[in-house]
Amino acid sequence: MTKRLIVTADDFGAAEAVNEAVEDGHRNGVLTAASLMVAGLGCADAVSRAKRTPTLRVGLHIVLVEGRPLLAPSHLPDLVTADGLFRTDMAKMGVEIFFAPHVRRQLAAEIEAQFAAFAATGLPLDHVNTHKHYHLHPTIAGLILNIGRRHGMKASRAPIEPRAVLAAVDPPAAPRPAWVTEPWARVVRARYRHAGIAMADQVFGLAWSGAMTPERVAGIIRHLPDGLSELYLHPATGGGFDGAAMGYAYATESQASTGADTRKAVRESGAVLGAFSDFI
Repeated sequence: MTKRLIVTADDFGAAEAVNEAVEDGHRNGVLTAASLMVAGLGCADAVSRAKRTPTLRVGLHIVLVEGRPLLAPSHLPDLVTADGLFRTDMAKMGVEIFFAPHVRRQLAAEIEAQFAAFAATGLPLDHVNTHKHYHLHPTIAGLILNIGRRHGMKASRAPIEPRAVLAAVDPPAAPRPAWVTEPWARVVRARYRHAGIAMADQVFGLAWSGAMTPERVAGIIRHLPDGLSELYLHPATGGGFDGAAMGYAYATESQASTGADTRKAVRESGAVLGAFSDFI
């Protein structure tokens, strides 16, 4: 069975520091795709870079939590805080989304706006995923599926990460099973596949998010299972930009996307590099 590998950069458009690293990771490394934050402060710069680098496949990175909304905060009173940014209390917000129709209407409007903003860029839509994997919430998953299909969504992400691979790569840092996220991820993958949305067989980047070192990335690729895999990173030329996650080793993840050992691991694995658009 052929090994196929998608290497995605999340948070494209968050800041120019991210965009610079994404472009470099594609031109000089193994990045094949990037997920665009359409409300990010660096979105216009990201779109410009993507248009001059057409081999970089771009998808939509829907932000519904811990970030900047596209619609005016007055249209999203139950989703944002006093500073106009999305709430960070994901669990409480998730309960409200499930039970309150007026909150779901606000959420649907924001999701629709983000899809429309991506369409307005003129870039082909390679895939759709969410910030903090918030589409693992069943209500959000349903809204994205219904709205996304009208906008040409053909692929998405369910973070199901084989722990045996991580244990083989870095035994001392091997994480525990993902008891919270994996059951929901499996439900979303089954639901989306039933609807005709392409999903990778396994996804890497969740357990070591923000700490995907060159050694770990090369190791994962050397232990890559058969089938379609997605490996996602958070590259940037440095931290300190608006919305940067505390403790994330952005520059290190950039090095992982361009490092000689990573490129060698891809060659030796026999994996075919591409994006969803290349494999579906």
